[in-house]
Amino acid sequence: MSFAPPELVRLAVTASTMDSLHQLAAAGAPAGTAVLADEQTAGRGSRGRVWRSPPGGLWLSVLGRPATADLALVSLRAGLAVAEALDRLTPRVELRLKWPNDLMLGDRKLGGILGEARWQGPSLCWVVIGLGLNVNNPTPPQLAGTAANLVRVAPGLAPGDLAEPVLAALRGVDASAGSLTATERRRFAERDWLLGRELEAPVAGRAAGLAEDGALLVHRPDGVVLPVRAGTVLLATESAADSLLPD
Repeated sequence: MSFAPPELVRLAVTASTMDSLHQLAAAGAPAGTAVLADEQTAGRGSRGRVWRSPPGGLWLSVLGRPATADLALVSLRAGLAVAEALDRLTPRVELRLKWPNDLMLGDRKLGGILGEARWQGPSLCWVVIGLGLNVNNPTPPQLAGTAANLVRVAPGLAPGDLAEPVLAALRGVDASAGSLTATERRRFAERDWLLGRELEAPVAGRAAGLAEDGALLVHRPDGVVLPVRAGTVLLATESAADSLLPD
């Protein structure tokens, strides 16, 4: 199979845009190729969680072929790029970022970013960045208090209005870039939903921003600032049930 320059593959239904794009990548699709679906039947988030993706949301994945990549940094940079692209489309909507991979609208989850890589021995073959964004899709009753839809604050908005600008933002993410720059950390801090909040997990303490390597900094009660690189975030005021958002 041969491919023209990077294209956007549109599907009515797929199990997962990430899985579809991994298949295209294995067949030789170039960097920048993307898959957009109206509906996913087996969408997923981090740690293998289910992401509900009925019609009405933006379900999109983009392919990169960097020489090296740190998936934690890729997800952070992708979230920042998407949030800034949405700012230009919905200037009166304040979107925030929750480490490590969530887009927030107020105190509710609007979307999530997931990065996956495929390797051949020690060599990186490709990276896929997946985005799930609630636009005007229905919210399951069990998530009514924890999930948000963009149409709630931007009436009339449809996934088709967002696809090309968001795709351009994701294609612009440099998956091979190293540590976060001071400018990137400042831009993230301006949207940091966790900043200053008291956490119960993954470490008890107060969220204090990001380290250069993308780790969450937590100021513990004993005064130590601990970098946390993985784990499920649970606010000190949340119950375990409140934390079960699709991501």
